[in-house]
Amino acid sequence: MPINPAPPQQIDRQPATLKRPRIKRHQIVLGLLFILPIPILLTSLAMGSVSIPLSDVVTILLGGIPQKESWSDIIIQFRLPKAITAILAGAALSTSGLQLQTLFNNPLAGPSVLGISAGASLGVALVILGTQLFGISLASLGAIGRYSTIVAACLGAGIVTGLVIIVARRVQSSTSLLVLGLLFGYGTGAMVELLLYFSTAEPVKSYLNWTTGSFGGVTWEQLPLMSIGILSGLILAILVAPSLNPLLLGETQAQSLGISIERLRLLVLVSSSLLAGIVTAFCGPIAFIGISVPHLCRGLLRTADLRWLFPAASLVGGSFALVADIIAQMPGGRSVLPINSVTALIGTPIIAWIILKQSQQKTF
Repeated sequence: MPINPAPPQQIDRQPATLKRPRIKRHQIVLGLLFILPIPILLTSLAMGSVSIPLSDVVTILLGGIPQKESWSDIIIQFRLPKAITAILAGAALSTSGLQLQTLFNNPLAGPSVLGISAGASLGVALVILGTQLFGISLASLGAIGRYSTIVAACLGAGIVTGLVIIVARRVQSSTSLLVLGLLFGYGTGAMVELLLYFSTAEPVKSYLNWTTGSFGGVTWEQLPLMSIGILSGLILAILVAPSLNPLLLGETQAQSLGISIERLRLLVLVSSSLLAGIVTAFCGPIAFIGISVPHLCRGLLRTADLRWLFPAASLVGGSFALVADIIAQMPGGRSVLPINSVTALIGTPIIAWIILKQSQQKTF
């Protein structure tokens, strides 16, 4: 007997197991975040005291000749290194903040909680105020003068980091370590205030200008050093992420999964301190980015998985810093606002919203 072919509707029917996997929200958002820095970067290069058309910005970046030759020098020599510095600094601070918030289970933890930024500030204060005390001008020292504040900031941050790591080996509680880190910050801050008290007006003004923060002080010559330090910290943070993820369930649960809390804590401290210390050394103490950006990323992606949050924090942090720098430049004007003032104005409402939201969740 001839075999009757199966009806067409049975042949075209697909088994349930062959359904296309559903693309999750955080995958779509992360894909969009990879595109976000590009228009912000172009806007940052175009806007300033001298407005440059976007078409000419693209022409210059592609190696072409713009309408005015002076625009090439403005972008290549000044605006481009500043924009790259802002992206690197924002990515570093936001990643550092994300690690510390996870480690301490504290939504308000940031790169400054362990006294790293305060240690870097103490090193810079010793150089600026000390040289002025002996009648030495940093500008007259040439290359040594240009790198003296950077080296001093790195040493100050490194010393405080070393003290924190030593304490971390003796203290088992992350909360106690957080409190001790805050005490380190208060202690180094008090030493800076004493130095300022016994100094004259000129060095005090120079130091206060440094504390306002700036992305424009990094040159092409210094940028490779800053990039190497930040990329090293980011790579370490990515390597630590799989071990840091179980910590979201609590230290006891993480230990039951074979995670060494002491080793994990040390790796996070080294990575966070390296990221925060390098940024403070080259750009000054930049506030609020490390605290606010991780919360923005959690709200955008709606996930607590650090494997997704780490790249998101780097992208949003870089974009956040670029936006803050655009606002600080006051496009069309000649004056420049302090970066710390701008980041505080943007970050304060975000942090206030976080606190109110958590209070509502506890109430209901």
